[in-house]
Amino acid sequence: MKDAGGPAFPTLADNGHETNQDGMTLRDYFAAKALQGLITTGNQDEEWNEPVMAKWSYRMADAMLKARGE
Repeated sequence: MKDAGGPAFPTLADNGHETNQDGMTLRDYFAAKALQGLITTGNQDEEWNEPVMAKWSYRMADAMLKARGE
């Protein structure tokens, strides 16, 4: 499995440590933001169907996570 970047919005327990709650990963958050940007451009044609846009969004998220780690 790809590095998901950890939780996008970790919550802190009363002792100041992150909790182990499941939720949106940073990878999912980045992909959602990339998809949002793609959709708002209004430049989609028939080649940019939903599966293609979703895959592109996760590729962009993976690139963002890689750049974040450099």
